[in-house]
Amino acid sequence: MKNLTLIKHPLITHKLSILRDEETNSKDFREVLDEISMLVAYEVLKDIELKEKSIKTPITATTGYELKEKVNLYPILRAGMGMLEGFQRIVPQARVGHIGLYRDEDTLKPVRYLFKYPKDTEKDTYNILIDPMLATGGTAVEALTMVKEAGIKNIKFVGLLTSKEAIELIEKEHPDVEIFVASIEEKLNNKGYLVPGLGDAGDRIFGTK
Repeated sequence: MKNLTLIKHPLITHKLSILRDEETNSKDFREVLDEISMLVAYEVLKDIELKEKSIKTPITATTGYELKEKVNLYPILRAGMGMLEGFQRIVPQARVGHIGLYRDEDTLKPVRYLFKYPKDTEKDTYNILIDPMLATGGTAVEALTMVKEAGIKNIKFVGLLTSKEAIELIEKEHPDVEIFVASIEEKLNNKGYLVPGLGDAGDRIFGTK
């Protein structure tokens, strides 16, 4: 797991327990997911490059800094939308693409239905795919394939929970992609769900079944 960063922070661990709790309603789930996403975004962007900028404080002229690299965010629908606002609070200038995939319940294979992305993506752009759950890893691999087919490079994949199987699959199929998660779960059940997990993230975000 050479490309994996496991993000550890007491606040993330605390808030993740709230997400896991089946008693947490959709409103609270969305709010806590938003808070965790901001904490995760801080870690993911810690090595983004800066460039100098001349500014004037109320006291004197000085050298300030701004982001040198642009940021594009790609939430994987539906659940990835739950992490989007948290990232946008940290980098409000980020542009947003959308990746539409759903998992066939019988085969557990991902099925494409939507892909929208900024057309003028440059080589120095941070391209961040976001999805709370990396269960089997099939959806993540397919999403990364879609992005690369569009000629997009410098890609990071950000989630909250994952399985060892998912990380191994992503590293095998996309060895150039950095992966950031908050927890490696115990196992996958026979339906491909993470254990202990937090259930279906999309359903819990939007209050659906």
